[in-house]
Amino acid sequence: MLAAMSRWNELTGGTSGEDYAARFAALADSGKDMHGEARFCAALVPAGARVLDAGCGTGRVMIRLAELGYDCVGVDLDPSMLAVAQRAAPGLPWIEADLAEFDPAAVTVAGDFDLVVAAGNIFPLLAAGTEPAVVTRLAATLRPGGLMVAGFGLDEAHLPVPPSITLPEYDAYCAAAGLTFVDRFATWDADPYDDGGYAISVHRR
Repeated sequence: MLAAMSRWNELTGGTSGEDYAARFAALADSGKDMHGEARFCAALVPAGARVLDAGCGTGRVMIRLAELGYDCVGVDLDPSMLAVAQRAAPGLPWIEADLAEFDPAAVTVAGDFDLVVAAGNIFPLLAAGTEPAVVTRLAATLRPGGLMVAGFGLDEAHLPVPPSITLPEYDAYCAAAGLTFVDRFATWDADPYDDGGYAISVHRR
């Protein structure tokens, strides 16, 4: 039985890595701060902690975390994105896998990551119906006390696809996977969540 196609693949065809990287390079050249996600993560766990970048894309967040001293692993289903990441940081571990079918044992033994980060609208871009399974698989990589951070849009203004997951749904998936809600923010600068169209959620195993 074929796995359902993710909304990301429906949107991009899995060939947008170079264009995606060029767009962010242009933003960086314009002076825009590109490291908010990494800075947010670094405030949660100390340097040296193990971090799983779920839906790592071209590696922008993970490469910065590695530069800051974190032990990182990246997972993404899009080979065009991973090709960019591997070229930028060939010494880091990049795994091609669909998060809905991802085997936590491929990157960890009995759950030893201190942090899982899913930035960049990962959950709204999953294949429909796979969200609970992805949360469960990612939660299984965490050590007891480990954190999962997910930032995603909730309305059309913050998404390239129609909204597909609400915060109550996401919190319920986390609870079912044994995660406890910790906090929620509106931006990667840790501004308090204000019921807006983008949220960053922190849960603990």
